[in-house]
Amino acid sequence: MSDEQIKRHTPVTIFIHWFNAFCWFFLLATGLGLIGNEQLQPLVGTWWPSMMRIIFGSGEMLLVLHIICGLVWTVVFLIYAVFGAKQYVIPFLKEILAVVPSRDVMWLFTKQIQMTMGSKTLERMGKIFGFDAKIPDQGFYNVGQKLFAVPSILGGLVIVITGIIMALSNVCITDTSVVQWSILIHFVTVGFVFAGLLIHIFMASIAIGERPAFISMFTGTVPEEYAKHHHKLWYDEVKGKLDV
Repeated sequence: MSDEQIKRHTPVTIFIHWFNAFCWFFLLATGLGLIGNEQLQPLVGTWWPSMMRIIFGSGEMLLVLHIICGLVWTVVFLIYAVFGAKQYVIPFLKEILAVVPSRDVMWLFTKQIQMTMGSKTLERMGKIFGFDAKIPDQGFYNVGQKLFAVPSILGGLVIVITGIIMALSNVCITDTSVVQWSILIHFVTVGFVFAGLLIHIFMASIAIGERPAFISMFTGTVPEEYAKHHHKLWYDEVKGKLDV
């Protein structure tokens, strides 16, 4: 097996990834800490808001820090989107929106069988039901990553917009129905995106065979064999450029 490493992420991409992760967990922790109603805390109860208020001093300070973190998160991504549009954002959007149904649907089908029942079972099922058990090749991102990325971006936009409305509710927004709907949409969207985030964390750091992808978010590189096996379309493109 080759020990050669292939560059996958730039320092800017790595920073944005971990900055986003930190903000997400801080905002989630403080956001849950702001919900003092036990009936609205089916997951963590009232002990979490109580603990967060002890750590940060008061509910008011918790709210201030939540808003500040949300603003910093928004501003950093705006700067990234403006100044990194050509180099990072546009190529990223093109990649996650590039879907080939005939290939990607089959990837989802075969990959799930492989992950849950193993490669041998996948091969046996392919012979029994007459389908190609070979998992289709993928590009820089596989279709599972794309299915997480697109809703996350849209959800992030919804979270930012509703968060701004909520933050301005005591300043310049007097329509209570707008604020109430924003609160509901804000929390529901956070819940859906966080559910996807849990799957993303599992796939990136726990799932067998995906550990190089997790490590690459620190080192910026992946082993050649990993790239060839998991992202062959991208691997072929990279190797083609190197061979020219």
